[in-house]
Amino acid sequence: MKINSHMTPHSNLRKLASGIAILGLITGCAGVAPPTEQMAVSKAAVNSAMSAGGNEFAPVQIRAAMDKMDSAERAMLTEEYVQARQLAEQAMVDAKLAAATARAAKAQKAVSALQEGNRALRQELNRKAP
Repeated sequence: MKINSHMTPHSNLRKLASGIAILGLITGCAGVAPPTEQMAVSKAAVNSAMSAGGNEFAPVQIRAAMDKMDSAERAMLTEEYVQARQLAEQAMVDAKLAAATARAAKAQKAVSALQEGNRALRQELNRKAP
């Protein structure tokens, strides 16, 4: 068996190490895709919560959702996609909480208005009774 004199065990190790390093760079760059769909869904949830009255009825939750969405957008710009996805998911949860809180507050307001209307009608009926 003839061995090439220029192929030493050390050169084989260097080639292997170089190959592993290149493979690591390639997979590292292609490992995480930008969470564009999650970003869009989260933005829509924040907008929906604002439309539902989040600013008025759930200001703390809507502010948290907006802050996390802003942070997610900054993470997207710096290509920190894992962090961007996590922040966008958190923003969506906060936005959904804000929307639910706003809907509940509006419903409670409507119930109070109906109760006040019923009370006024009873007073009117009692005043007109013989």
